[in-house]
Amino acid sequence: MTTLVFGHKSPDTDSTGSPIIWAWYLNEIKGVDAAPALLGEPNTEALFMLDHWKLDKPQIIDDVQADQPVVIVDTNNPAELPASINDADITAIIDHHRLVGGLETKGPVNIVMETLACTATIMYKMIGDDMAQMPTNIKGAMLTCILSDTLEFRSPTTTQEDTAIAHALAKDLGVDIAEYAAQMFAAKSDVSSFSEAELLRMDSKEYEVDGKKFRVSVLETTSPAAVLNRKDALMAAMPGVATEDGADQVLLFVVDILNEEATMLIPNDFTKSVAEKSFGATVTGDSVVLPGVMSRKKQIIPNIKV
Repeated sequence: MTTLVFGHKSPDTDSTGSPIIWAWYLNEIKGVDAAPALLGEPNTEALFMLDHWKLDKPQIIDDVQADQPVVIVDTNNPAELPASINDADITAIIDHHRLVGGLETKGPVNIVMETLACTATIMYKMIGDDMAQMPTNIKGAMLTCILSDTLEFRSPTTTQEDTAIAHALAKDLGVDIAEYAAQMFAAKSDVSSFSEAELLRMDSKEYEVDGKKFRVSVLETTSPAAVLNRKDALMAAMPGVATEDGADQVLLFVVDILNEEATMLIPNDFTKSVAEKSFGATVTGDSVVLPGVMSRKKQIIPNIKV
C-alpha cells in the first residue's frame, strides 16, 4: 500500500513542498512506494513554487483509510489532520512545531522534531549525503519552503541552520535569493481572486485557550494595502467563518514582510481585549499595528490571552 506523505490543512508552501521532498526520498532512496498529498488547495505562493520548478500538484485528499501508511510532516496536531488520522498507520512524523498530543500510532514510530524554522530544513539534514542524488526541481522546492517559512530570514523563528542550508541550496541551483524571494512574495501577495472567507482560512490554525476556540489566520504579504483595503468585508465575514468552523472568534493578522510588523483586525470588543491582553497594545480603532510581530508560531499563538 502506498505511503501517503502530507502536512496540515490549509497547506502553505512548507506543507506543499515537504511532502514532495519526502515522497521523493522514500521512493528513490529508501525504496518505499510513496506519494505526496495535500489536505486542501495550496496557497498562491505554493502554486508559484509548483509552476516555477515544474512540479506536479500533489493529489488532494479529504481523509485516510484505516491502516493506510502515512508520514505526517509540518504538524503533529490532530485538529489539522484528516478526521480518521488515528485509524491510519502513522510511520513517521517530521515537524518543527510545538508538541500538541492526541495522535495514536499502531507501533513504534520515527519522530523528528527540531526547533528550526522549516520542515524542509530538517529534511535536508536527515537526507544528508543523499542530497547529491536529489533532482534540481526538488531542491528548488526545498529552497522555496525555507525562504517562505523564514520570510527570507526576517522571521524570528529563523536559525543559522535554516540560513546556511538555504544559501547552500541557492548556490547549488544558481538562484539569487533576494530576486527569487521577491517573486515568491509577489505571488503570495496576490489574493485578488479569493473571497473574504477563503482569505480567512487560507493560512490559519485552530487554537484553544481558556475554553475559547480561535481560528488564528495570518496573511503574509509585501502589499498589505491590498488586504487592508478589504478590511470591512473581512471583518463582516469573520462571524460566519467562526460559526462554520466551530470557533468562538477568528483572529486575523496581516503580516507586512518588508516592514516587519503585523496589523491585527479588531472587529469587536472581544478581539480588542485579546489584543490588549496578549500584545500590550493600545487599541483605538478597528485595527492595531504590532511592530516586530511576524511569526504565528513564536509570537502570536504563545501570547494569546483572553
